[in-house]
Amino acid sequence: MELNQLDPETFSCSICLDLLKDPVAIPCGHSYCMNCIKNFWDGGEKKKIYHCPQCRKTFTQRPDLVKNTMLAALVEQLKKTGLQAAPADHRYAGPEDVACDFCTGRKLKAIKSCLVCLASYCEKHLQPHYDSATFKKHKLVEPSKNLQENICSRHNKVIDIFCCTDQKCICYLCSVDEHKGHETVSAAAERTKRQRELEERRGNIQQRIQDREKDVKLLPQEAEAINHSADKTVEVSEKIFTELIRLLQKRSSEVKQQIRSQQETEVSRVKDVQEKLEQEITELKRKDAELEQLSHTEDHTQFLLNYPSLPALSEPTHSSSINIRPLGHFEDAKAAVSELRDKLQDVLRDSWTNISLMVTEVDVLLSEPEPKNRAGLLRYSCEITLDPNTANTQLVLSEGNKKVIKMNKHQSYSNHPDRFTDWVQVLSRESLTGRRYWEVEWSGSLVYVSVAYKNIGAGSGNECRFGNNDKSWALDCFSSKFGHNDIWTSVSGPVSSRVGVYLDHTAGILSFYSVSETMTLLHRVQNRFTQPLLAGVFAGYLSSAKFFKPK
Repeated sequence: MELNQLDPETFSCSICLDLLKDPVAIPCGHSYCMNCIKNFWDGGEKKKIYHCPQCRKTFTQRPDLVKNTMLAALVEQLKKTGLQAAPADHRYAGPEDVACDFCTGRKLKAIKSCLVCLASYCEKHLQPHYDSATFKKHKLVEPSKNLQENICSRHNKVIDIFCCTDQKCICYLCSVDEHKGHETVSAAAERTKRQRELEERRGNIQQRIQDREKDVKLLPQEAEAINHSADKTVEVSEKIFTELIRLLQKRSSEVKQQIRSQQETEVSRVKDVQEKLEQEITELKRKDAELEQLSHTEDHTQFLLNYPSLPALSEPTHSSSINIRPLGHFEDAKAAVSELRDKLQDVLRDSWTNISLMVTEVDVLLSEPEPKNRAGLLRYSCEITLDPNTANTQLVLSEGNKKVIKMNKHQSYSNHPDRFTDWVQVLSRESLTGRRYWEVEWSGSLVYVSVAYKNIGAGSGNECRFGNNDKSWALDCFSSKFGHNDIWTSVSGPVSSRVGVYLDHTAGILSFYSVSETMTLLHRVQNRFTQPLLAGVFAGYLSSAKFFKPK
């Protein structure tokens, strides 16, 4: 037989299906490309499993590979004759395929695996399962390499029972041994039950997919609406701020013009007075010269004759005392302008907070859920400092205005329109919007941990007390009660010495927690907040509270 009449498959590697390259023969007699068999065995290196990809013969140790020079020379001769590798025959099993357990030589791909026989079959060897009544009850599945997992490692029996007690698959010997007395069902019955659960879960997942797909379609519209609204708002706000700037410039020009006009009037008056005074001085000097001349007259008769003819001294044309006020002119006007600036700053600060709140309230369809534990809350941890201008005169602030103690003695605080006069309360400096979390450590007989709008008022009456109006929300730590709009209700548990407060201003959520080794939700409010909130404390005699930024 000539070389070009040989079957190319004889000299092909069953792994790469190409002509052999650096051919090696392994102990079972089959030949492969050196790199192909090395890579094949490398894949099983961790399990120390080495076998022939064709006959499945297993070797206890990894065989040494030595190039078969005679076979290599023969392959080179074949290449020179123009012999090419046989085209890949997709019927044969490759390294990643499940091979038929009954094929000899080069194995065909399995098309089914039998869960009873625990073997895999090609189309030819599977035929008896269809033809013979003996195999009628056998369960055929898609080809699987994991059939040995269906065998009990302890009893070497088929696993076909499910233990409901231990939630695991077992064989029938397990059911009468270590699983004796346990609730068991057939694997098929449990599969049917789990299949129903699986279908239900798939249904839920598919429904969520549909819901999310609808959301995905809506989000571009939402983004477009946000962009359009933002552009329009920027345009309008720029126009309004330009008008405000123009109005301020106009008022500045008017004040300047008024001051200059008054300046001119007053300077003219000063010059007029100066001119009159200078004339008066000239006249007085002339009269003084006449008097001096008369005083030197030696003739007594002439002195007496001329003395009555002297003109009487006229009344002064201006006050004899002129007060000079260095840099003191227009001080009232300057003070008025400064007062206007301060008022504008207050208005702008409050307005800016409201504007910022309105901007941050813009939300898309999907928002973050409320944190479920302290670690989640700490993401929103914030610093709280108390405002001395709001503190009742019986409250003493310390530790950088983070701690407050109620004393029985009034402190010498200056008057301030924001100071609480009737109630021993204090508010924070910070206006709170968005998501915020802080903690308060309290002691004593009466402490309210609160939040309130800035315009709660500092006057008399219950309408200014935390919890007694619709502008504040208060947790009575000692009595374990929550108050809003003068309605007080018991909270879900005792209040520990540390209280956590979580605010999601946009979502309208306010939650109070008892903080110890665990976090316990005491009370949760769902409300629409129309203004920024401030943290606050109400304290009874010798009670104290300290704000912390938890970490």
